[in-house]
Amino acid sequence: MNVKYIPFKPTQTAYFKERLNRFVAVVELNGEPVQAHIATSGRLGELLVPGAEVLLEASTSKTRRTPFSLRAVRYQDIWVSIDAQLPNRLMRQILVASELPPLVDCQFIRSEPSYSQGRFDFLLESAGQPVFVEVKSVTLVEGGIALFPDAPTERGRRHLNNLTVLCSEGNRCAVIFVVQRSDATACAANRQTDPAFAEALAQAVHGGVETYAYGCTVDPGGVTLNERLPVLV
Repeated sequence: MNVKYIPFKPTQTAYFKERLNRFVAVVELNGEPVQAHIATSGRLGELLVPGAEVLLEASTSKTRRTPFSLRAVRYQDIWVSIDAQLPNRLMRQILVASELPPLVDCQFIRSEPSYSQGRFDFLLESAGQPVFVEVKSVTLVEGGIALFPDAPTERGRRHLNNLTVLCSEGNRCAVIFVVQRSDATACAANRQTDPAFAEALAQAVHGGVETYAYGCTVDPGGVTLNERLPVLV
């Protein structure tokens, strides 16, 4: 697989102060407090701690209430991307080019395909048959294991259950975990935080849903997809 990379726009270094709500943070930039959008609903409790170094992108939207977007946070000696939408942009780039090794036989059809229960992230096609793909953003790593989710997710469990049903009807289905940091050696469901999701993942794998995980290298310039990681079920 060729190197796949999503660049950040020019960034500035700031320091995290507090989280006003799920999507707005206060950070210190050049000694002054400013607000920044957080592009994820995850808890990020181990990452967004007072004084943590963060990377900001200036907003170009005239309708945005926050002048900056918080793209990454330094955790110990690595950068962690916290933009939950970035994995979809990265994976779309790879799937359109048919360069993800497990799915190289698939042709990209469209993003966000609808079906009877809602939408998935991507629809591919292989040998004239549909292939449904769901992508999950992972930011939490404990003891070298990337864990999803970092907060209970009914939506994530529903996606897995629907993939399992589609797979039982003869469709090919896959879920891809994109770990937005470089210190993971494997990926697993976060059973302690969301046992229902962990059970849904186990049932999905048992039902034939393909499960993949990939790590990333993050630096102030952007995010690069790394090699495949094992998924522990």
